[in-house]
Amino acid sequence: MIVIKDTVVSDEILDNFFVCDLVKCKGACCVEGDLGAPLGEDELQSIKDVLPDIEPYLSGAGIEEIRTQGPYVKDFEGDYSTPTIHGRECAYSVYDEDGILRCGFELAWNDGKTGFRKPISCHLYPVRIKKNKVNSQVNYHRWHICSPACDLGKAMKIPLYIFVKDALVRKFGEEWYLELEAIARKRSRASNNS
Repeated sequence: MIVIKDTVVSDEILDNFFVCDLVKCKGACCVEGDLGAPLGEDELQSIKDVLPDIEPYLSGAGIEEIRTQGPYVKDFEGDYSTPTIHGRECAYSVYDEDGILRCGFELAWNDGKTGFRKPISCHLYPVRIKKNKVNSQVNYHRWHICSPACDLGKAMKIPLYIFVKDALVRKFGEEWYLELEAIARKRSRASNNS
């Protein structure tokens, strides 16, 4: 475990390779699971604010579910997530011409239509953050649907912490990330010298 400020980072974040391989997984993380994408309470207003800007990027079914369920849903434990289409894909996702699920938030962000890139839980994935009263735990969430991403990451020699750099900086700040990067370099040198 690595401690940086008030976070505890799993060694797996540094020790594993990962690069999303959308051609192989088809964006399965946007459709698999029990609920939509986890949302922080601090993201709820942003989602409401950008909804008019991202609607042109969504499917008719997604727009209908958002209108029916609302821009986010609250589960029985009081946690928020994105609505889904018939309990399957995220209402904010849309299939492209190759059958790959794409994020409507990110499509609009890429086109400069909004400043909200996507929910942080999606941006960080496969990294998951679990907060308690003392700290935030930064863990690697292993899921069989991401096996192609693990293979591609190994082939390209891109560690997970580098793959999710932008998201980690967004969540914890540049200074935090630079400290993580320094720890990773130090561990790599130590490993190469042994």
